[in-house]
This record gives sequence, C-alpha cells and structure tokens, in this order.
Amino acid sequence: MSTARRTETVASLAERVGFEVEWIDAHGNMQRVADNTLAALLECAGLPCNSATQLRQSAAMVNAERSVRHLPPLITAECESAIALPVAAVRAGARYRIDLESGEHIEGRFTAPKGAPALLAPLTEPGYHTLTVNEHQLTLAVAPPRCHTVADAWRATHGEHARVSALWGVAAQLYGLRRKGDGGIGDYTALATLAAHSAKHGAQALAVSPTHAMFSAQAGHFSPYSPSSRLWLNVAHIDPAAMFGAQAAREAIAAVHAEAAWDELESLPLIDWKRVVPLKLQILRTLFERFDKDERASGSPRAAAFEAFCAHGGESLEDHARFEALQAQILCSPDGQRHWRDWPTGLRDPRSPDVEAFAAEHRHEVDFHRFLQWLAAKGLARAQRDARETGMSIGLVTDLAVGCDGAGSHAWALPNDMLQRVSVGAPPDIFNQAGQSWGLTTFSPRAMHNNGFRAFIDMLRAAFAHSGGVRIDHILGLRRLWLVPEGESARHGAYLRYPFEDLVRLIALESWRHRAIVIGEDLGVVPPGLRERLARHGLYGIRVLWFEREGDAFLAPRHWDTHGIATTSTHDLPTIAGWWQGIDIDWRNRIGQTLPRADKRDPVALEHAQRAVERTALWHALQQNGCAPRNAAEPPRNHAPVEGALGYVAASASPLVMCPLEDLLALVEQPNLPGSIDEHPNWRQRLPLPVDALYADPAFAARIDVVTRARVAATQGPAVGEPSEPGARAVTPAVPPAVPPAAPTP
Repeated sequence: MSTARRTETVASLAERVGFEVEWIDAHGNMQRVADNTLAALLECAGLPCNSATQLRQSAAMVNAERSVRHLPPLITAECESAIALPVAAVRAGARYRIDLESGEHIEGRFTAPKGAPALLAPLTEPGYHTLTVNEHQLTLAVAPPRCHTVADAWRATHGEHARVSALWGVAAQLYGLRRKGDGGIGDYTALATLAAHSAKHGAQALAVSPTHAMFSAQAGHFSPYSPSSRLWLNVAHIDPAAMFGAQAAREAIAAVHAEAAWDELESLPLIDWKRVVPLKLQILRTLFERFDKDERASGSPRAAAFEAFCAHGGESLEDHARFEALQAQILCSPDGQRHWRDWPTGLRDPRSPDVEAFAAEHRHEVDFHRFLQWLAAKGLARAQRDARETGMSIGLVTDLAVGCDGAGSHAWALPNDMLQRVSVGAPPDIFNQAGQSWGLTTFSPRAMHNNGFRAFIDMLRAAFAHSGGVRIDHILGLRRLWLVPEGESARHGAYLRYPFEDLVRLIALESWRHRAIVIGEDLGVVPPGLRERLARHGLYGIRVLWFEREGDAFLAPRHWDTHGIATTSTHDLPTIAGWWQGIDIDWRNRIGQTLPRADKRDPVALEHAQRAVERTALWHALQQNGCAPRNAAEPPRNHAPVEGALGYVAASASPLVMCPLEDLLALVEQPNLPGSIDEHPNWRQRLPLPVDALYADPAFAARIDVVTRARVAATQGPAVGEPSEPGARAVTPAVPPAVPPAAPTP
C-alpha cells in the first residue's frame, strides 16, 4: 500500500468513527490533524492501523459494527415523534411487539415501502421500552420533550398551578466546609447542616463540588474533577459519628491515638489531604471492625441494611471495592505501580481468576471498602433528605466530572467502555497557547453504541441518585471532545464527535425519572446553535457575571438568558473580591502563566490596566441597575462591591441564581487556579466559619438579604422558569415510575 493511499485510508477511517480530520482553531484558521496523530488516536479507540493488515482489520470491524443489517441494542427517541429503524434491518411485513414499562404492549407489522426506513408510530409514554422484531430484542429509550425544570421542581412542592418564584441557591466546595469535630475536612454532615440552614433562609438549591470516588490509597490525589470512579462516592467526606454516634467515634479516635492529630488538622486553614485521609480511614476501619464483629455476626438491622446495600450495588460496587483493596496492596510493595495497566497481568482484568482469588483471600478488606461506600451513600442521602424536608424544592445539585482518571476503578472495571491511553483536554487557544491535557479519560462513542449506552446510563443514575439536580461539567463534550494521545503535547490532538442527540435524550429521560434538573457547564468556545439545542431539551446553561457583556459593557440583569443558571463566579474563576483586586492576575504571573510580549511592555501592568477599565464598567452597571448608589465614587481596589455584584446577578432574569459561598463570605481566593497544581492551594481551602455559624454572621446575613430582595424584585415580572419558545407550554410529563438508581440508596 502506498503512503498516500494509506494516509487517505487512515483519515477516512478516522472520519467514519467520528474524528474531525479538519477543524477551525480559535483564530478562525482551518487546521488538519497530522497522520501520525490520527493513527495514534485510532489505536486508543481500539482500532490499530499501523500496518496495512491492521488497517483492513480495523475497517472490517467498523463495517461490521455499522452494518445496516443489524439492529443496535438501544435506540433513542422522543415522545410524540416517529421512530425510524435501519432500512436493511427490518423487512416489510415483519411483526413487532413493544412492551412498555407500564406493562402495556403494542403489536403491529411493518409496512414501509421498499428502500424507506421502517417507522414505528410515535410513543407517548417516556421510558425504557422493549421492542421485539421477529426474535430480536432491543431497547427503545423514549425521552420526554425536555428535562425536569426549575418550574417543575417548584410546582412539585408548591402545587401544579403555583406561580414560580425567582429562585436562588448556594454553591459550596464540600471539602472546604467546616464544623466542630470534622477532623480537618468538610463532610456529609456539614453538607446536611448547610442544606438545612440554607433552606430555612429561603434557598431552593445547594450546588456541591463533585462527590465522586477518589483513591483511598493515594491521599495526595485529591482534585475532585479527576476521580477514580464516577459511579461511587468520596469516602474522605464520611463523618465517623453519623452512623454510630459521637461516643463511638470518640472511642475510635482514641483507639488509634489520634485525638491530638484530629484536633490539629481541624484547626488548619488549609486541608492537609495526605494526613487527613489516612487518619480518617484508620478511624473508620476501627468502626468497621466493631461493626463486623458485633453487628454482622449477630445479624442486626444495620447489618441487614448493609447487606441489602451491597446486594443492590452488585458487581459495580464489588469491582470498586476490589480495586481499592488491590491498589492499596500493590502500592505497598517496593515496585508497586499506580496504574492498573502496569499491575501483574492477571490483575489487570476485573473478571480474571486472579482477581477472583484475591477477592476471596482478602474478603474482609474488600468488605471494608463496601462498608465505606455504604456510609458515604448514607451521608449524602441524608444531606438531600434534610434539604428537601426543610423546604428546598430542588435540594442538592451534584457535579458530574467530564471524565475520570484512566488509572482508576471506573476504567479498570470497564476497560472496553473507556478510551485507553488518551487524555481529554482542549486545543491551543488565545488564552492557552499550549492547549490543555487534563489527564482524564472517558467513554468511547463506539462502545456506547455497541453496548446500548449502558455505562453512560449507569453514570447518570449514579449522579442523580442523591440529588435534585446535576451539573454536567464541560457539557460541550456531549458533541465533541478534544483527545490527546497519552504522552503527547495537547497540540497533537483531535476532536472526537459524540452521539449528541442520543446523549441529550438519555439525560432528559433520566432527569424525568429522577425528577431532577440538569445544568450544563457551557463556558468556553461554544459551537453555534449548541445552547439553543440544549435549551430545547430543558437543559440549562451557566451564565457567569464576568462573561455576560455586550461589547465593553456588562449586560443588564433583565437581559440575562432565561435558559441559563446565573452565578457570580465558578470554582475555576476569580471571586468578586479577587477579581476586583486582580488577585487572579497576580497569581498567574507568580506561577509563570503570564507570557512576555513581543513589544517588551509589562504584560502584568497591562492586565491590571485592563482590569481597571473593567472595574469601572462593572461599577457603572451596578449604578445603572440600582445595585450601587448613583453618585458614589468607584470603590478602591481593596474594597470590592461584593453586595452590589451579588444583587446584580440576583436581579437577573435567570430562573435560578447560585451564590458561591466564597462570594457570600467576600473571600479573595478562588478554589482552583487552572493550569496550576501545587503552586496555588487548589482544592485545599477551608471556610473561615463553621457551617452552623454562617447565617448568624452579620456580613454573610446582609449579603443573603441583598440576594433575597433582588430575587423577590425579579419575581414581580413575568413568571420565571417557563419555556420561552413560541407556543410552548410548561407541561410536566406523567409522574415517572420509581426506578432504583445505579448507585444504591442506603
């Protein structure tokens, strides 16, 4: 095969499986992906093409998977829309039967003209229905017209015909919450307390940083957006006293002689992850030993609840627990490797006899990690229960990371569903000329199609399990993701397209089944029309104060997007006080992110000068919209108008406003500085006040009052949270059936 022919064929194969061989960069220029990059990415996708033989075999594999003569295991559709089946997969006259989730069934015969798609009549009932064509069965995932909305959530608690208020909520970094007796890290009990206090003061939602499972054997790996698994929970946030009581927790702390260390860690302004996590695991292990000896042996009600949890978690829970036990043991050996790809051959496959033998020999250790997941699930479920019982119409809004660490339990347990030896990231742009490689992997679109989207659905159910809403990080990834071969520069990547319509329909279906809202983080370079398509499905975007502008002027609150959730800032952006002071500019310069200019001018001074112009623009916007005194002079750099900015965002037309605790406390440091690791205290900062004292603090209470007054004023206009398309109605579909989530409720 000639080089030219091979290059053309590799490019053709890459395009067929969804890679964009050509793409437009941030400067509007057309770029073409290098041939060797395409070949490397195809291999990461399970389609090696480093020789003519491999290329033919990979092409044949794709042909077989895409054959129109075969029905896929799952087809998505929307209520009230006809469902088309592959032309060559169904013959005219073939009989079919649809078994609906409700128990009813529909029978018929295909009568499509020759060469035309076989059509099923529209279904009115959302759900996962079973279609049988002759002897072949597949799933019809029929989505409602849209996700559960803010208006749906409000009316579910206030009555079907209730006027929808302009709602507000709080956004919190779980690890940073503080309470007496927490041992130095935020926990699910602190989250429950914050939820209850916030609800009593009128908050309808509490957004929380990702609660995904991390690596219990690697306490230094703590970024919540780089999890081991998106199916299970972070056990570092367990409160040892929540299940067994304060006395039992104190005894467990004393049993490991940790009283002084526990108190010391609790007093620190920053989390010492490498000390906190091992210490907490020691204490939890002491509680487990007592539970195993006293309660499991006697068959107590709590022991029965634990066994039921394990049975419900099934293979997924067992896999995660085995991984945790395996990795801990392997890392203890002198040459122990973190990544499961580097483990002994027999331990790389979760279904191997070696893994089965390990689990049998170390049953007690595996059960300990199942026990931890039980406690974590109990804690998170309690926080959501307390939020709803004290008045929140939405409750917790959990965060779904864009990917997971390829060395973690999720990728180990589902290697055929995940992309291997590849990193999700972003191409070079105006702000980051080197591009970004985040060290995360995610699902393979080929595997999604071939496996009936099983892994994606399980992940969604885990995210919805203990919440009234989900925030999906980098939702642009529903359409395409920038992938970089492992070890390569972020420049040497390519976009991989994902089945957008299928994924959005599945999100809408799971949102409806769990009666939970969905928010998509749609910041950055957003493809044309994407926000409109998400809005059509009732999937909210995020609108951040710093980006809501018209030219050099800040957009007036009344003109903010009604399909977006409004906020002052996010975990990756400066706080109000930090932005006003230019703290983010100074940090970027301090850690070497500020690039020298060709004209030799001081780039930091220029950034501060530009920020001064932006401060003036914001101050004028606050004055013009009644959020600052008309005749007052602009405040100095060290005195940010935090209350005015909070009121400005709260006055927006958005159906829900989320207020970060960092801004309600007027803090200057942002939770995370993108592009840094240890240079900035990312994911380590603790709140200065305990959660039960926040609303009693005069300054905090005054800012809450500003927010609530602005939201009340916003309610005086047209009802918020309603569809705005011509002729659209706010209709809540029939109440969905009770469906057990993938991550079990304790």
